[in-house]
Amino acid sequence: MRGRHSLLLALAGLLSLGSATSQECAKYKVSNCQDCVQSGPGCAWCQKLNFTGPGEPDSLRCDTRAQLLLRGCPADDIMEPRSLAEPQYDQPGERKQLFPQKVTLYLRPGQAAAFNVTFRRAKGYPIDLYYLMDLSYSMLDDLNNVKKLGGDLLRALNEITESGRIGFGSFVDKTVLPFVNTHPEKLSNPCPNKEKACQPPFAFRHVLKLTNNSNQFQTEVGKQLISGNLDAPEGGLDAIMQVAACPEEIGWRNVTRLLVFATDDGFHFAGDGKLGAILTPNDGRCHLEDNMYKRSNEFVSVLSALAQPSTKTG
Repeated sequence: MRGRHSLLLALAGLLSLGSATSQECAKYKVSNCQDCVQSGPGCAWCQKLNFTGPGEPDSLRCDTRAQLLLRGCPADDIMEPRSLAEPQYDQPGERKQLFPQKVTLYLRPGQAAAFNVTFRRAKGYPIDLYYLMDLSYSMLDDLNNVKKLGGDLLRALNEITESGRIGFGSFVDKTVLPFVNTHPEKLSNPCPNKEKACQPPFAFRHVLKLTNNSNQFQTEVGKQLISGNLDAPEGGLDAIMQVAACPEEIGWRNVTRLLVFATDDGFHFAGDGKLGAILTPNDGRCHLEDNMYKRSNEFVSVLSALAQPSTKTG
């Protein structure tokens, strides 16, 4: 008896499932194949003559493929367009790393079309590398190492690419309390008790535009002096934002872009500016004046520093 009840329940479940599937596409306002296809991604249209009986609406021609077959519609008479992706691989032009470059899509409402994408690093593909360095006092040893190895960076880059360029920028922090000491003497030399004098703090300085001249890079880096601030976090995100938002000043090409971010501490982010009475939100735009970032905007968030478009304002 229990087995019979289980069989009846299973049959009832299949019937209800079939009924639900049938009702999925049988729309009252369906009168042709186009209406049917647009009514759902699983709908198909039977174009067989005399498929419907006298007095039956044409909407009965619209159903799932399985239901139409069960009701006697030949497979060749079932119209069921599918979404299709046609990649085009033979595209003229410069060397490419992403394939395909162009895809023609034929999409049915509610139905996805899948296609494969392949990325292959082209041998010798051009690379722009911008070295962004924290110049707070704890980075003194690191600055000395970069001065010694500066020329080697570009030479190492040229071992993996036929066209490598390198640039340099530096940052410390916003020049207001409590991030730096604003006493005039401390601003001019933020580390008077150290062996070597320090340069005044700054938010971000663009030192060298991207170049393929290793001697120029080494010379400009060699001129850099360490600086100092009060708190442990630095203004690195402000610097990243300007490097990303000022493509003309930095010299970015439409090639692989690398940003080397050298620091030994954390960074300020959105909200920290309130400690220094800086309330204006960061607009994510380029604000370099004489290669210096001087705008008193709030710190940026991590996501905005990486995702803002490249724009410039006065």
